[in-house]
Amino acid sequence: MASLTPVTTTRLGEHLPLLDLLPDSQPFAWVRSGEGLVGWGVYATTTVSGPHRFADARHWWQKQLEGFAVTNTVHGNGTGPVLFASFSFSPEDVSVLVIPRVIVGNKTGKSWITWIGSEPQPVLNSSAPKIPNTSITWTANESSDEAWKNRVQTAVNRIQNNELDKVVLARDVIGTATSTIDARSILRNLANEYPSTWNFSVSGLVGATPELLLRLTRGMVTSRVLAGTISKTGEDERDLALAASLARSSKDLEEHEYAVRSVADAIEPFCTSINVPESPFVLHLANVMHLATDVTGALAETLAHVDAFTILEKLHPSAAVCGTPRLQATALINEIEGMSRGRYAGPVGWIDAAGDGELGIALRCGHINGDSIRIFAGCGIVAGSDPQKELAESEAKFIPMRSALR
Repeated sequence: MASLTPVTTTRLGEHLPLLDLLPDSQPFAWVRSGEGLVGWGVYATTTVSGPHRFADARHWWQKQLEGFAVTNTVHGNGTGPVLFASFSFSPEDVSVLVIPRVIVGNKTGKSWITWIGSEPQPVLNSSAPKIPNTSITWTANESSDEAWKNRVQTAVNRIQNNELDKVVLARDVIGTATSTIDARSILRNLANEYPSTWNFSVSGLVGATPELLLRLTRGMVTSRVLAGTISKTGEDERDLALAASLARSSKDLEEHEYAVRSVADAIEPFCTSINVPESPFVLHLANVMHLATDVTGALAETLAHVDAFTILEKLHPSAAVCGTPRLQATALINEIEGMSRGRYAGPVGWIDAAGDGELGIALRCGHINGDSIRIFAGCGIVAGSDPQKELAESEAKFIPMRSALR
Protein backbone atom coordinates (compact mmCIF):
# COMPACT_ATOMS: atom_id res chain seq x y z
CA MET A 1 0.00 0.00 0.00
CA ALA A 2 1.38 3.40 -1.00
CA SER A 3 2.17 5.75 1.86
CA LEU A 4 0.02 8.88 2.26
CA THR A 5 1.45 12.34 1.63
CA PRO A 6 1.35 14.65 4.68
CA VAL A 7 -0.67 17.87 4.38
CA THR A 8 -0.35 20.25 7.32
CA THR A 9 -2.43 23.34 8.13
CA THR A 10 -1.50 25.52 11.06
CA ARG A 11 -2.45 28.97 12.27
CA LEU A 12 -0.20 31.98 11.66
CA GLY A 13 0.17 34.63 14.31
CA GLU A 14 -0.38 37.67 12.14
CA HIS A 15 -2.50 38.95 9.27
CA LEU A 16 -0.10 38.88 6.32
CA PRO A 17 -0.05 40.92 3.07
CA LEU A 18 -0.93 37.98 0.85
CA LEU A 19 0.18 39.35 -2.52
CA ASP A 20 3.57 40.35 -1.08
CA LEU A 21 4.34 36.75 -0.05
CA LEU A 22 4.50 35.29 -3.56
CA PRO A 23 8.05 34.08 -4.29
CA ASP A 24 7.79 33.34 -8.01
CA SER A 25 6.26 34.72 -11.21
CA GLN A 26 3.69 31.89 -11.57
CA PRO A 27 1.53 32.51 -8.50
CA PHE A 28 -1.89 31.23 -7.53
CA ALA A 29 -4.19 33.82 -6.05
CA TRP A 30 -7.77 34.56 -5.07
CA VAL A 31 -7.70 37.75 -3.01
CA ARG A 32 -10.20 40.54 -2.29
CA SER A 33 -9.42 43.47 0.01
CA GLY A 34 -6.48 41.58 1.53
CA GLU A 35 -8.47 38.42 2.31
CA GLY A 36 -8.42 35.12 0.47
CA LEU A 37 -5.80 32.58 -0.58
CA VAL A 38 -2.44 32.65 -2.34
CA GLY A 39 -0.24 29.72 -3.28
CA TRP A 40 2.95 28.71 -5.03
CA GLY A 41 4.74 25.61 -6.20
CA VAL A 42 2.93 22.75 -7.94
CA TYR A 43 2.21 19.50 -6.11
CA ALA A 44 0.01 18.14 -8.92
CA THR A 45 -1.72 19.51 -11.99
CA THR A 46 -3.91 18.25 -14.81
CA THR A 47 -6.19 19.49 -17.56
CA VAL A 48 -9.76 18.53 -18.41
CA SER A 49 -11.96 19.28 -21.40
CA GLY A 50 -15.20 18.16 -22.97
CA PRO A 51 -18.82 18.23 -21.85
CA HIS A 52 -18.06 16.41 -18.57
CA ARG A 53 -15.13 18.59 -17.51
CA PHE A 54 -16.65 19.56 -14.12
CA ALA A 55 -17.34 15.92 -13.21
CA ASP A 56 -13.89 14.92 -14.46
CA ALA A 57 -12.34 17.68 -12.34
CA ARG A 58 -14.20 16.44 -9.25
CA HIS A 59 -13.02 12.87 -9.90
CA TRP A 60 -9.37 13.95 -10.23
CA TRP A 61 -9.55 16.10 -7.07
CA GLN A 62 -11.14 13.28 -5.07
CA LYS A 63 -8.42 10.86 -6.22
CA GLN A 64 -5.75 13.33 -5.09
CA LEU A 65 -7.43 13.78 -1.70
CA GLU A 66 -7.36 10.00 -1.14
CA GLY A 67 -3.57 10.17 -1.15
CA PHE A 68 -3.30 12.79 1.62
CA ALA A 69 -2.86 12.45 5.38
CA VAL A 70 -4.25 15.79 6.56
CA THR A 71 -3.40 17.47 9.86
CA ASN A 72 -5.54 20.61 10.18
CA THR A 73 -5.59 22.54 13.47
CA VAL A 74 -7.35 25.57 11.96
CA HIS A 75 -10.43 24.14 10.23
CA GLY A 76 -12.94 26.16 8.26
CA ASN A 77 -13.49 27.14 4.65
CA GLY A 78 -10.31 27.12 2.52
CA THR A 79 -8.09 25.36 5.07
CA GLY A 80 -6.43 22.03 4.39
CA PRO A 81 -5.55 21.03 0.81
CA VAL A 82 -7.02 23.34 -1.83
CA LEU A 83 -7.52 22.99 -5.56
CA PHE A 84 -7.06 26.09 -7.74
CA ALA A 85 -9.15 25.81 -10.90
CA SER A 86 -9.51 27.80 -14.10
CA PHE A 87 -12.22 26.38 -16.34
CA SER A 88 -12.61 27.16 -20.02
CA PHE A 89 -15.64 29.03 -21.35
CA SER A 90 -16.29 26.38 -23.98
CA PRO A 91 -16.20 22.61 -23.29
CA GLU A 92 -13.90 22.17 -26.30
CA ASP A 93 -11.13 24.29 -24.75
CA VAL A 94 -8.75 23.20 -21.98
CA SER A 95 -9.44 23.79 -18.27
CA VAL A 96 -6.53 23.78 -15.79
CA LEU A 97 -6.47 22.28 -12.27
CA VAL A 98 -3.56 22.81 -9.87
CA ILE A 99 -2.83 21.82 -6.28
CA PRO A 100 -0.18 24.27 -4.96
CA ARG A 101 2.52 22.98 -2.61
CA VAL A 102 2.11 25.96 -0.27
CA ILE A 103 -1.05 27.98 0.46
CA VAL A 104 -1.45 30.96 2.79
CA GLY A 105 -4.89 32.26 3.74
CA ASN A 106 -6.39 35.28 5.47
CA LYS A 107 -10.05 35.42 6.49
CA THR A 108 -11.88 37.54 9.09
CA GLY A 109 -8.80 38.10 11.20
CA LYS A 110 -7.59 34.49 10.95
CA SER A 111 -4.41 33.56 9.04
CA TRP A 112 -3.05 30.12 8.25
CA ILE A 113 -0.54 28.21 6.15
CA THR A 114 -0.96 24.82 4.46
CA TRP A 115 1.93 22.88 2.96
CA ILE A 116 2.22 19.49 1.31
CA GLY A 117 5.10 17.16 2.19
CA SER A 118 7.13 16.11 5.21
CA GLU A 119 9.39 19.20 5.18
CA PRO A 120 9.25 21.76 8.03
CA GLN A 121 6.82 24.70 7.80
CA PRO A 122 7.94 27.01 4.95
CA VAL A 123 9.51 30.32 5.93
CA LEU A 124 7.49 33.29 4.64
CA ASN A 125 9.04 36.49 3.37
CA SER A 126 6.51 39.32 3.73
CA SER A 127 8.69 41.97 2.06
CA ALA A 128 7.48 42.22 -1.51
CA PRO A 129 10.16 41.10 -4.00
CA LYS A 130 11.34 43.63 -6.56
CA ILE A 131 9.93 42.95 -10.01
CA PRO A 132 11.69 44.49 -13.03
CA ASN A 133 9.67 47.01 -15.01
CA THR A 134 8.57 46.10 -18.51
CA SER A 135 6.81 48.12 -21.17
CA ILE A 136 3.91 46.85 -23.30
CA THR A 137 3.19 47.53 -26.95
CA TRP A 138 -0.44 46.96 -27.92
CA THR A 139 -1.49 45.79 -31.36
CA ALA A 140 -3.90 48.44 -32.66
CA ASN A 141 -6.20 47.36 -35.47
CA GLU A 142 -9.00 49.66 -36.63
CA SER A 143 -10.29 47.03 -39.04
CA SER A 144 -10.81 44.61 -36.12
CA ASP A 145 -12.85 47.33 -34.36
CA GLU A 146 -15.07 47.64 -37.43
CA ALA A 147 -15.37 43.87 -37.73
CA TRP A 148 -16.47 43.64 -34.11
CA LYS A 149 -19.10 46.37 -34.57
CA ASN A 150 -20.40 44.43 -37.57
CA ARG A 151 -20.71 41.33 -35.38
CA VAL A 152 -22.66 43.35 -32.83
CA GLN A 153 -25.01 44.58 -35.54
CA THR A 154 -25.49 41.01 -36.77
CA ALA A 155 -26.40 39.98 -33.23
CA VAL A 156 -28.86 42.88 -32.86
CA ASN A 157 -30.53 41.86 -36.13
CA ARG A 158 -30.89 38.26 -34.95
CA ILE A 159 -32.37 39.42 -31.63
CA GLN A 160 -34.80 41.77 -33.35
CA ASN A 161 -35.84 38.81 -35.51
CA ASN A 162 -36.75 36.97 -32.27
CA GLU A 163 -34.08 34.29 -32.71
CA LEU A 164 -32.86 34.94 -29.13
CA ASP A 165 -33.12 37.54 -26.34
CA LYS A 166 -29.49 38.33 -25.51
CA VAL A 167 -25.97 37.31 -26.54
CA VAL A 168 -22.58 38.26 -25.10
CA LEU A 169 -19.86 38.97 -27.65
CA ALA A 170 -16.19 39.13 -26.67
CA ARG A 171 -13.10 40.59 -28.29
CA ASP A 172 -9.38 40.50 -27.52
CA VAL A 173 -6.22 42.60 -27.83
CA ILE A 174 -2.62 41.32 -27.84
CA GLY A 175 0.19 43.08 -26.00
CA THR A 176 3.92 42.38 -26.31
CA ALA A 177 6.37 43.23 -23.53
CA THR A 178 10.08 43.98 -23.55
CA SER A 179 10.65 41.05 -21.15
CA THR A 180 8.78 38.14 -19.57
CA ILE A 181 5.55 39.33 -17.95
CA ASP A 182 5.34 38.72 -14.18
CA ALA A 183 1.80 38.08 -12.89
CA ARG A 184 2.70 39.41 -9.43
CA SER A 185 3.05 43.03 -10.53
CA ILE A 186 -0.31 42.80 -12.35
CA LEU A 187 -1.97 41.40 -9.22
CA ARG A 188 -0.57 44.16 -7.00
CA ASN A 189 -1.61 46.92 -9.39
CA LEU A 190 -5.11 45.49 -9.78
CA ALA A 191 -5.49 45.09 -6.00
CA ASN A 192 -4.49 48.72 -5.44
CA GLU A 193 -6.78 50.09 -8.15
CA TYR A 194 -9.75 47.72 -7.76
CA PRO A 195 -9.85 46.59 -4.10
CA SER A 196 -13.52 45.50 -4.25
CA THR A 197 -12.86 42.95 -7.02
CA TRP A 198 -11.52 39.40 -6.68
CA ASN A 199 -7.88 39.37 -7.88
CA PHE A 200 -7.00 35.99 -9.35
CA SER A 201 -4.08 34.16 -10.91
CA VAL A 202 -4.12 30.54 -12.12
CA SER A 203 -1.59 29.15 -14.60
CA GLY A 204 -1.04 32.32 -16.60
CA LEU A 205 -4.59 33.67 -16.41
CA VAL A 206 -4.54 36.81 -14.26
CA GLY A 207 -7.15 39.47 -13.62
CA ALA A 208 -9.59 41.23 -11.28
CA THR A 209 -13.17 40.10 -11.62
CA PRO A 210 -16.11 41.99 -10.11
CA GLU A 211 -18.38 38.98 -10.64
CA LEU A 212 -18.57 36.17 -8.06
CA LEU A 213 -20.10 33.19 -9.85
CA LEU A 214 -20.29 30.91 -6.80
CA ARG A 215 -19.49 30.98 -3.12
CA LEU A 216 -20.41 27.72 -1.38
CA THR A 217 -19.90 27.76 2.39
CA ARG A 218 -21.53 25.29 4.79
CA GLY A 219 -24.62 24.84 2.69
CA MET A 220 -25.09 28.49 1.71
CA VAL A 221 -24.81 29.49 -1.96
CA THR A 222 -24.08 33.04 -3.14
CA SER A 223 -23.71 34.41 -6.66
CA ARG A 224 -23.14 38.06 -7.61
CA VAL A 225 -24.62 38.85 -11.01
CA LEU A 226 -23.36 41.79 -13.07
CA ALA A 227 -24.96 42.88 -16.34
CA GLY A 228 -25.55 46.43 -17.54
CA THR A 229 -22.55 48.76 -17.63
CA ILE A 230 -21.77 52.47 -17.92
CA SER A 231 -18.37 54.19 -17.96
CA LYS A 232 -17.36 56.64 -15.21
CA THR A 233 -16.11 60.16 -15.86
CA GLY A 234 -14.23 60.72 -12.61
CA GLU A 235 -16.51 63.68 -11.71
CA ASP A 236 -18.59 62.73 -8.67
CA GLU A 237 -21.75 64.65 -9.54
CA ARG A 238 -21.70 63.52 -13.15
CA ASP A 239 -21.10 59.90 -12.12
CA LEU A 240 -24.01 59.99 -9.65
CA ALA A 241 -26.26 61.16 -12.48
CA LEU A 242 -24.90 58.40 -14.71
CA ALA A 243 -25.53 55.81 -11.98
CA ALA A 244 -29.14 56.98 -11.75
CA SER A 245 -29.53 56.73 -15.53
CA LEU A 246 -28.06 53.21 -15.48
CA ALA A 247 -30.56 52.15 -12.81
CA ARG A 248 -33.41 53.43 -15.02
CA SER A 249 -32.09 52.20 -18.39
CA SER A 250 -34.60 49.79 -19.93
CA LYS A 251 -31.86 48.30 -22.16
CA ASP A 252 -29.53 47.62 -19.19
CA LEU A 253 -32.32 46.44 -16.88
CA GLU A 254 -33.45 43.99 -19.56
CA GLU A 255 -29.90 42.65 -19.97
CA HIS A 256 -29.56 42.37 -16.19
CA GLU A 257 -32.85 40.54 -15.69
CA TYR A 258 -31.83 37.82 -18.15
CA ALA A 259 -28.57 37.26 -16.25
CA VAL A 260 -30.23 37.18 -12.81
CA ARG A 261 -32.92 34.78 -13.96
CA SER A 262 -30.37 32.37 -15.48
CA VAL A 263 -28.47 32.19 -12.15
CA ALA A 264 -31.62 31.83 -10.02
CA ASP A 265 -32.95 29.06 -12.30
CA ALA A 266 -29.60 27.22 -12.12
CA ILE A 267 -29.33 27.10 -8.31
CA GLU A 268 -33.02 26.69 -7.48
CA PRO A 269 -33.11 22.86 -7.88
CA PHE A 270 -30.42 22.53 -5.19
CA CYS A 271 -31.98 24.89 -2.64
CA THR A 272 -34.83 24.85 -0.13
CA SER A 273 -35.07 28.64 -0.49
CA ILE A 274 -33.47 31.34 -2.61
CA ASN A 275 -33.46 35.11 -2.26
CA VAL A 276 -33.50 37.28 -5.40
CA PRO A 277 -33.76 41.03 -4.66
CA GLU A 278 -36.48 42.81 -6.61
CA SER A 279 -34.13 45.39 -8.12
CA PRO A 280 -30.35 45.60 -8.65
CA PHE A 281 -27.92 47.99 -6.97
CA VAL A 282 -25.26 50.00 -8.80
CA LEU A 283 -21.75 48.67 -8.17
CA HIS A 284 -19.13 51.44 -8.45
CA LEU A 285 -15.67 50.40 -9.67
CA ALA A 286 -12.74 52.67 -10.53
CA ASN A 287 -13.56 52.88 -14.24
CA VAL A 288 -17.15 51.66 -14.71
CA MET A 289 -20.44 51.09 -12.91
CA HIS A 290 -22.49 47.89 -13.17
CA LEU A 291 -26.00 46.85 -12.28
CA ALA A 292 -25.48 44.13 -9.65
CA THR A 293 -27.65 41.61 -7.80
CA ASP A 294 -26.60 39.14 -5.09
CA VAL A 295 -28.57 35.90 -5.41
CA THR A 296 -28.41 33.64 -2.33
CA GLY A 297 -29.78 30.20 -1.46
CA ALA A 298 -29.75 27.50 1.21
CA LEU A 299 -28.80 24.03 -0.03
CA ALA A 300 -31.33 21.29 0.58
CA GLU A 301 -29.91 18.96 3.25
CA THR A 302 -31.69 16.01 1.65
CA LEU A 303 -29.51 16.28 -1.48
CA ALA A 304 -26.36 14.16 -1.19
CA HIS A 305 -23.01 14.98 -2.80
CA VAL A 306 -23.86 18.51 -3.94
CA ASP A 307 -20.57 20.40 -4.10
CA ALA A 308 -19.08 23.33 -6.00
CA PHE A 309 -18.49 21.17 -9.09
CA THR A 310 -22.18 20.14 -9.16
CA ILE A 311 -23.43 23.72 -9.03
CA LEU A 312 -20.82 25.04 -11.48
CA GLU A 313 -22.00 22.53 -14.05
CA LYS A 314 -25.49 24.09 -13.91
CA LEU A 315 -24.42 27.72 -13.47
CA HIS A 316 -21.94 27.98 -16.33
CA PRO A 317 -22.32 29.66 -18.70
CA SER A 318 -24.74 32.19 -17.22
CA ALA A 319 -26.54 34.77 -19.33
CA ALA A 320 -24.00 37.35 -18.07
CA VAL A 321 -21.27 35.82 -20.27
CA CYS A 322 -23.24 33.80 -22.81
CA GLY A 323 -26.80 35.05 -23.34
CA THR A 324 -30.30 33.67 -23.33
CA PRO A 325 -31.69 31.24 -24.29
CA ARG A 326 -28.37 29.52 -23.61
CA LEU A 327 -28.36 27.14 -26.58
CA GLN A 328 -29.21 29.83 -29.13
CA ALA A 329 -26.72 32.28 -27.63
CA THR A 330 -23.94 29.66 -27.63
CA ALA A 331 -24.66 28.82 -31.25
CA LEU A 332 -24.49 32.49 -32.27
CA ILE A 333 -21.22 33.01 -30.39
CA ASN A 334 -19.72 30.01 -32.18
CA GLU A 335 -21.00 31.33 -35.50
CA ILE A 336 -19.92 34.99 -35.40
CA GLU A 337 -17.48 35.72 -32.55
CA GLY A 338 -14.50 34.55 -34.58
CA MET A 339 -12.13 33.55 -31.76
CA SER A 340 -11.55 31.04 -28.99
CA ARG A 341 -12.13 32.53 -25.54
CA GLY A 342 -9.92 29.94 -23.86
CA ARG A 343 -10.37 30.36 -20.11
CA TYR A 344 -11.75 33.91 -20.42
CA ALA A 345 -15.34 34.10 -19.06
CA GLY A 346 -14.98 30.66 -17.46
CA PRO A 347 -15.15 29.89 -13.72
CA VAL A 348 -11.93 30.63 -11.82
CA GLY A 349 -11.07 30.27 -8.14
CA TRP A 350 -10.61 27.52 -5.55
CA ILE A 351 -12.36 24.46 -4.09
CA ASP A 352 -11.42 22.81 -0.80
CA ALA A 353 -11.54 19.21 0.41
CA ALA A 354 -15.16 19.58 1.60
CA GLY A 355 -16.28 20.67 -1.87
CA ASP A 356 -16.86 24.27 -0.73
CA GLY A 357 -15.17 27.13 -2.53
CA GLU A 358 -15.21 30.53 -4.17
CA LEU A 359 -15.13 30.96 -7.94
CA GLY A 360 -15.64 34.05 -10.03
CA ILE A 361 -16.15 34.56 -13.72
CA ALA A 362 -12.78 35.24 -15.36
CA LEU A 363 -13.40 38.82 -16.50
CA ARG A 364 -11.09 41.90 -16.68
CA CYS A 365 -8.25 39.50 -17.29
CA GLY A 366 -5.47 38.41 -19.58
CA HIS A 367 -3.61 35.23 -20.47
CA ILE A 368 0.18 35.53 -20.16
CA ASN A 369 2.40 33.61 -22.55
CA GLY A 370 6.01 34.57 -21.86
CA ASP A 371 6.48 38.15 -23.08
CA SER A 372 2.97 38.47 -24.56
CA ILE A 373 -0.48 38.81 -23.05
CA ARG A 374 -3.94 38.49 -24.56
CA ILE A 375 -6.56 40.58 -22.77
CA PHE A 376 -10.32 40.27 -23.18
CA ALA A 377 -13.56 42.24 -22.95
CA GLY A 378 -17.17 41.29 -23.61
CA CYS A 379 -20.51 43.08 -23.90
CA GLY A 380 -24.08 41.92 -23.50
CA ILE A 381 -26.05 42.56 -26.69
CA VAL A 382 -29.85 43.01 -26.58
CA ALA A 383 -32.38 44.46 -29.02
CA GLY A 384 -31.56 48.05 -28.06
CA SER A 385 -27.75 47.76 -28.34
CA ASP A 386 -25.79 50.24 -30.43
CA PRO A 387 -22.54 48.91 -32.00
CA GLN A 388 -20.56 52.12 -31.42
CA LYS A 389 -21.59 52.30 -27.75
CA GLU A 390 -20.78 48.62 -27.28
CA LEU A 391 -17.31 49.21 -28.75
CA ALA A 392 -16.78 52.05 -26.27
CA GLU A 393 -17.97 49.83 -23.42
CA SER A 394 -15.53 47.10 -24.43
CA GLU A 395 -12.68 49.64 -24.47
CA ALA A 396 -13.63 50.69 -20.92
CA LYS A 397 -13.46 47.04 -19.86
CA PHE A 398 -9.91 46.76 -21.26
CA ILE A 399 -8.74 49.63 -19.00
CA PRO A 400 -8.05 47.62 -15.81
CA MET A 401 -5.59 45.27 -17.54
CA ARG A 402 -4.02 47.97 -19.71
CA SER A 403 -3.46 50.08 -16.59
CA ALA A 404 -2.11 47.17 -14.52
CA LEU A 405 0.46 46.45 -17.23
CA ARG A 406 1.90 49.96 -17.35
